[in-house]
Amino acid sequence: MTPAQRARFKQKLLDLKAELLAEGDIAIEPGRADAAAVGTDEDAQPLAEMSQTIASSRNRERTVILRLVAVALARLENAPEAFGLCTECDEPISAKRLELRPYVDLCVECQQARDPARGGARKNLTDYR
Repeated sequence: MTPAQRARFKQKLLDLKAELLAEGDIAIEPGRADAAAVGTDEDAQPLAEMSQTIASSRNRERTVILRLVAVALARLENAPEAFGLCTECDEPISAKRLELRPYVDLCVECQQARDPARGGARKNLTDYR
């Protein structure tokens, strides 16, 4: 990877970091405005819980991506020649993959080997565990 390409990826990482920090956390609204209130709308409670779950999930995902961006920036700073190489097999990560996610450190093959197979753990329709 050329120094110009590394500089471009560094800028992409810095822009992504700034964007994620500017977004901030998604506010998680309380389930009830007044915990002592009686006779509140029971249909609103599941919707509030679902909104809390979605907001919490997005906040966790954002935190993970920020951490990965920081690691990628540190890799660019400390070992620039290693940026763009898979940390497991030392093969180049595809340019397309780096364009989409400049913070990745694994090639597609190594990432697939690490991730569980898609589709979930259910084997049968009656397998609810």
